[in-house]
Amino acid sequence: QVQLVESGGGLVQAGGSLRLSCAASGRTFSMYTMGWFRQAPGKERELVAAISSGGSTNYADSVKGRFTISRDNAKNMLYLQLNSLKPADTAVYYCAAAGAPYLVTTPQGYHYWGQGTQVTVSS
Repeated sequence: QVQLVESGGGLVQAGGSLRLSCAASGRTFSMYTMGWFRQAPGKERELVAAISSGGSTNYADSVKGRFTISRDNAKNMLYLQLNSLKPADTAVYYCAAAGAPYLVTTPQGYHYWGQGTQVTVSS
C-alpha cells in the first residue's frame, strides 16, 4: 500500500514556474515507477511525465523542455519542476505510483493516486 500527498500547486502568471512535490509512504517507494498526470475541466486525465525505478523518464510532447520530473528515493519524494508555464497547463495535477519498475504511460497502469493539487496559470 502506498499513500501519496501532493503539494506545491498555486496560481502563477504565464512564463512563471512552480515546483510540485509528492510525499509517498511505504518502504518500497524506490521500486515503483512514478508519474505525474493532469486533468483539466472537461478533459481526460493525461500523462505529464513518468520516471521509472531506474531513473528513465518519459514526457508528454506538450511539456518537453519545460517540465522536469525527478525523485529522491532516500526521502520517498517525487518532484515536478514546471517552467515557462502556459495557460494551457492549467489543471489538477496528480501524483501516481505504478507497481512496476519500468516506465508506465497510461493511467490504467497506475495503482495508487494522490488527491491532486491545482495549478492555475493566468495569461
